[in-house]
Amino acid sequence: MSKLDDYQWLFRKAPTMATSIGVDGRYLDVNDALLQRLGYQRDEMIGQRPARFVTAESARRIEKELLPALRRTGRLENKPIAFVSSDGEVVNCLVNSLVENSKGGAFIRTVAMYAEVSDQGRVDWKYRQLYRSTPAMLHTLDADGCIVTVTEHWLQKMGYTRDEVVGRPITEFYSDADRKRLTSGYVRSLINDGEFSNESRQMVTKAGKVLDLLMSAISERDAAGKVHRMLVASKDLTERNRVERELRSALAENDSLRDELERERDYLREEVNVAMNFGRIIGRSTSLKHMLAQVEAVAQTPASVLILGESGVGKELVARAIHARSTRADASLVKVNCASIPKELFESEFFGHVKGAFTGAHRDRVGRFQLADGGTIFLDEVGEIPLELQGKLLRVLQESEFERVGDDITRSVDARVIAATNRDLEKLVVDGEFREDLFYRLSVFPIEVPPLRKRPEDVLMLAQHYLDQTCLEFGRKPLKFTKSQAQAIQSYEWPGNVRELKNVIERAVILTNGDTLRLDLSIPETVDAASATDSFPGDADILNDSQMRQLQKQNLLRALKQTNWRVSGQNGAAELLGVKPTTLADRIKSFGLRKPAR
Repeated sequence: MSKLDDYQWLFRKAPTMATSIGVDGRYLDVNDALLQRLGYQRDEMIGQRPARFVTAESARRIEKELLPALRRTGRLENKPIAFVSSDGEVVNCLVNSLVENSKGGAFIRTVAMYAEVSDQGRVDWKYRQLYRSTPAMLHTLDADGCIVTVTEHWLQKMGYTRDEVVGRPITEFYSDADRKRLTSGYVRSLINDGEFSNESRQMVTKAGKVLDLLMSAISERDAAGKVHRMLVASKDLTERNRVERELRSALAENDSLRDELERERDYLREEVNVAMNFGRIIGRSTSLKHMLAQVEAVAQTPASVLILGESGVGKELVARAIHARSTRADASLVKVNCASIPKELFESEFFGHVKGAFTGAHRDRVGRFQLADGGTIFLDEVGEIPLELQGKLLRVLQESEFERVGDDITRSVDARVIAATNRDLEKLVVDGEFREDLFYRLSVFPIEVPPLRKRPEDVLMLAQHYLDQTCLEFGRKPLKFTKSQAQAIQSYEWPGNVRELKNVIERAVILTNGDTLRLDLSIPETVDAASATDSFPGDADILNDSQMRQLQKQNLLRALKQTNWRVSGQNGAAELLGVKPTTLADRIKSFGLRKPAR
């Protein structure tokens, strides 16, 4: 007997049902166990295609799923298939197939072995059928992150056929952004963890449409506890996100609410800054402790407070500290920048107006004093109020009453007043530019905020605080000052006070790429580039303070001329110099610069 005959005899007499299939997809041989179970003769099956002896569903499964998977992987493991015996009985089996190739790689045959499933196996097979037909977007992955099976709904959403997706890594269907973010190692880690909930993903359909999905997963583990497969459910949020984007766009175009939304945004930003610890009063100097003692003394009283100090010393922080320690802490703190209000809108801004009171008054508006009812109103830069308007402010401070513009109804208000200024109000009173009665009404309890140059022991503490907070806010790793940087910070007089210090630190963090803070790029007129490496150039020219200020003034003037004296906004001088518009305004005032008359 030849070796071929031995092989055929062993194949036909094997106790496991088996078939041999040729390159044309037809049976080359069928063993006795399968013939006996199905009730066919060998010559009835040899030369025929398997689809003739299985159910219609299994025939479709062979064509759409099993054959494509076999071509890609060369094997099948425990795939369900249902034969139909000669007497019409449906025989549910699990098939394991292996492609046999020659040493040269040429196809010889496919050998398939079948195991009839038990009652539990039939239940599992039925479950697989239900899984595929469930009206949900589900896919199952193996331990390597490759697709084992998907539901028909998944295929419908993605626009693929089953043979185009089974066996492929799930990452191949992610968007470019998600593929960069979710590497194969990350996907494997997720599978090993066993489950996750409500993770955002983007997948791309065959037609190129990006779907926004929310995914959750559970896992199937083997006896050793290792994840064998992962079932992933996806919720399509694409349409909802599109509607939300359109809604946001529509709201953004609502001109009638634009001004109020911007004011609300500014208030929220101020509150967020305080919540993020930018509102803390940092320091341990004697002058600062004296000021804080005054804050504690007056906070619980209803007295009006006048906060005095140079621009940028933190007068608003002091006002917030007084409000937070007062009995009105649970109510609103409403800020009014008196210098930014045009004369013609002063009454409307402070007291509100009714619809039709003047051109552009398209609806009723609540004024700042009414917003502050029950709380505190902070009048920043109160020294900038024009003399002819000061009487109207004095009335509401004295009588706690006001009328909206265009209205004859007198309204009462209960608001504590905290004012702040960087000007010498007593001198303005002498010069006839500020009402004496208003001055005395505001300055029941004056508090002087010391400039930063009088708090040398606080400078480095403040600088490190702003550095830590800025790194956290910008998502940078923590940075520290070098010794020479610390010395430079302490030796600088900070004409812009705490505001300038904070701006300098923020610019330095933005300009830093490595591990060394680029303070030299943030304030080059003070910290030489060599300070970034703790060295000092021996041959550098030294400028005195007067020369330095003159250089800064000339640079500021050049920026203003180049921008046609436009301070803020796009292509303004503030943007050109890399500072905030308020900081630039303070410097313009400090240097006594004025826009030339036309």
